[in-house]
Amino acid sequence: MGSPKNEPQRSDSEGPQHKVTVPPFFMGRYPITQAQWRSVASLEPVERDLAPDPAYFKGDNRPVECVSWYDAMEFCARLSAHTGQAYRLPTEAEWEYACRAGTTTPFAFGETITTEVANYNGNYTYANGPKGEYRQETTPVDHFGMANAFGLSDMHGNVYEWCQDHWHENYEGAPVDGSAWSSDNENASRIRRGGSWFDVPRFCRSAYRDGDNPRGTYDAIGFRVVSRAPRTL
Repeated sequence: MGSPKNEPQRSDSEGPQHKVTVPPFFMGRYPITQAQWRSVASLEPVERDLAPDPAYFKGDNRPVECVSWYDAMEFCARLSAHTGQAYRLPTEAEWEYACRAGTTTPFAFGETITTEVANYNGNYTYANGPKGEYRQETTPVDHFGMANAFGLSDMHGNVYEWCQDHWHENYEGAPVDGSAWSSDNENASRIRRGGSWFDVPRFCRSAYRDGDNPRGTYDAIGFRVVSRAPRTL
């Protein structure tokens, strides 16, 4: 987990690189869509109300955005209560493991990225990659028809994705068992991962990490959900 010191445009918050053992889990193939959001937002509240149609860029199959970390947690709570299956946000370690899908390069696609496989600000480049399109909006999930080796789409760009963890400046003292890294400060920033339609490509790297206000709502942040893999008998 994390980036090597020689990875182009890395930040110190991505180190030190370290080994993590991640227990099996299931992750949504795509970020939660607006159609999925509306369905769950219509269910009985658990702790807070949810806006039925919060996204700025409208479209049933576009990712929902303009949802806070607390909104995403409420979505998971309602979905869990309705289905009887526990759903939650991924931990930061789970997210990076899923994004990398066995790779060690800056992106699951290799050393660089193009706007033919991801939605980001194509006016900027990474590691000798070409310039491309700047769409200035989200795209429907699986717009590019591309998935990583785990079958997951849209892990790079389109919308940032909330994780459970509280922000820490680096990985000194981070858990090595794949669990969420929290603190006693409820006002702490929460981790967001993956970059967005608005961002330059370096922010879309597998190792890039940042924190944001858990009460904030932005048109560049959504989320996807995970659940525990069933035990084998």
